[in-house]
Amino acid sequence: MKRIQLGPFNRVEGDLEVGLDVDAGYVAAARVNSPLFRGFEQVLVGRPPEDALAIVPRICGICSVAQSAAAASALAALAGVTPPPNGQLASRLVLATENLADHLTHFYLFFMPDFARAAYVDRNWHSEVARRFTAQRGSAVAPWLQARARFFNLTGFLAGRWPHTLALQPGGSSKAMTAAERIRIQALLREFRAFVEGVVLGDALEAFAGLSSFDALQAWAAGRDSDFAHFLRAAGDLGLAGCGRASDRFLSYGAYELFPAGLWQPNAAVDPLETAKIAEDVSHSWLFGDKPLPPAQGETRVDADKAGAYTWCKAPRYAGQVVETGALARQLVAGQPLLRDLVERHGGSVTARIVARMVEVARIVPAMENWVRAIEPGEPFCLPAPLPDSGSAVGLVEAARGGLGHWLSVKRGRIERYQIIAPTTWNFSPRDAGGTPGALEQALVGLPAGDDAPPTVQHVVRSFDPCMVCTVH
Repeated sequence: MKRIQLGPFNRVEGDLEVGLDVDAGYVAAARVNSPLFRGFEQVLVGRPPEDALAIVPRICGICSVAQSAAAASALAALAGVTPPPNGQLASRLVLATENLADHLTHFYLFFMPDFARAAYVDRNWHSEVARRFTAQRGSAVAPWLQARARFFNLTGFLAGRWPHTLALQPGGSSKAMTAAERIRIQALLREFRAFVEGVVLGDALEAFAGLSSFDALQAWAAGRDSDFAHFLRAAGDLGLAGCGRASDRFLSYGAYELFPAGLWQPNAAVDPLETAKIAEDVSHSWLFGDKPLPPAQGETRVDADKAGAYTWCKAPRYAGQVVETGALARQLVAGQPLLRDLVERHGGSVTARIVARMVEVARIVPAMENWVRAIEPGEPFCLPAPLPDSGSAVGLVEAARGGLGHWLSVKRGRIERYQIIAPTTWNFSPRDAGGTPGALEQALVGLPAGDDAPPTVQHVVRSFDPCMVCTVH
């Protein structure tokens, strides 16, 4: 038995280290470390609750809109206000823009470069994958970056700027849309659809989203010259559909009024979401605490010398169990047949996570087109939302990487407690008091590791798309 320390990982938002206990060339146990503590939850305490709208987007430069949306949702619940239809649609569009850009940025810039490694030089797909996806130099990189920049023009019309917009408010969106802007947004969505259909998929969005089984997906990819088809061929050759399985329990908060909330497990009905079942364990975190606490009562107090601790990340659990969150969870809870077939056959895997993100792109772009058509220029986008001096609330949204929750309590007009559980907090959590490893820690067990091993560990880690700055906020 030997221990291998991987890290810091490159192409990751924030700092990440992974410790592996390796026996006979395979991972026997894993410990995931988020080594950088930042302390946003303490920064918020004592401030007026409205300050959260300016502070929490700074947690992350990749998913700042998701943080804004969660804070705005919590403050809306605190104020007891429901945004008008235009405000809901505009906010939904801003969040969807960021999430879809994240999905494809992950695919092109973070995930696919690992397949261009020299370890795969003898594979028959390697030369073309290396030509397209080699980090910084691949032929697919520049077209995606150009398409991404054009797509983010949507946030200029919808939210004034990206990242760190202040347009998302408890009462809706402070950035109203004119009739002329709606036309330009529709043109940008057509342009983005053309890129996804022509370059990423090589097929119509609706046709890809309609695939209903793993066999149908493999037949779809055969002979197709698109960026995603190249991934599927490489993944099939490497057996990634059966690689990287965690707990096979999947949690979603629901998104866009398009995908429902709930907990999904194979061969079981979807359980309704019950936020009262969420608690955070800090047994193996450098934080004070001796028992799991619901986030509404949670604390973030540093204990840097704590015995047995190995990360700044807490260990959230749902009904005491490890769950996975992300696009795969959203699609499983929503009943998407292709993903359910894939997971019921092989469990949660590298392939399933990446396919889920691409299915989501194919399903959300048409929905965005409908949301833009439903907006009525000239009608209200935002309502007043006076906040009470005391109270508590929660804001739940789905970021690209999964469920994001903000738990807020206010006393005498000031924030008394602010607790955040980010998607990577769920997926990259440490062991809990019972010694149960988190989702990624489970997913790494059994993988080849060591000097001559292929980069399978990297594929599994990146399939979760870690955002460590959100994890340790």
